[in-house]
Amino acid sequence: RIIRTVVKTFKYFFGLRFEVKGLENFKVEGPAIIVSNHQSILDMMGLMEVLPDDCVQVGKKELMYAGSVGLIIYLGGVIFINRKSTTSAKMVMAEVAKSMTTDNVKVWVYPEGTRNCTGDLLPFKKGAFHLAVQAQVPVIPVVYSSFTTFYNPKTKLFTSGKIKVEVLPPIETKGLTSDDVSDLTDRCFCTMRETLFRLSGKPS
Repeated sequence: RIIRTVVKTFKYFFGLRFEVKGLENFKVEGPAIIVSNHQSILDMMGLMEVLPDDCVQVGKKELMYAGSVGLIIYLGGVIFINRKSTTSAKMVMAEVAKSMTTDNVKVWVYPEGTRNCTGDLLPFKKGAFHLAVQAQVPVIPVVYSSFTTFYNPKTKLFTSGKIKVEVLPPIETKGLTSDDVSDLTDRCFCTMRETLFRLSGKPS
């Protein structure tokens, strides 16, 4: 909560405004998997606008060494995964599934697996959806509008702007098996991509 309060003040220095909808969709009983698109470090400020109290994040291990950002997310309780080791990643996710139900927490995952500033979505990795099916918990999609109109590191564009954040209704996984993971992944991808284009004012 302390980190959230501090990070939220950064938006005033960067001239960012956030418009948030759908926070009521976080009000599900018990654990859940939250998935969102991932564009840049600016996501951190958007995250703090909506992050539920009973939520932990999953991130790549390399972020631990990202200076002050790495320190902040470490203190924030992020669960780090070594993406270069499939065995290690699977073991960590298995432990996440156990603690998620035991501690009754929500887990936030970026299914694209890396930052993506193209204004579209990268194909989703299936880890988060395997986890949701394994634990039989709902998937809650969160979508940030595209930053491309005011932020582009390649062209060094960075001006003030408005970011729309929308929390979508939960997608239930009760009764699903590992055979349904691909369909669940595709369904979530299509829903989030359509929402991304709508929030960004782009034709779908």
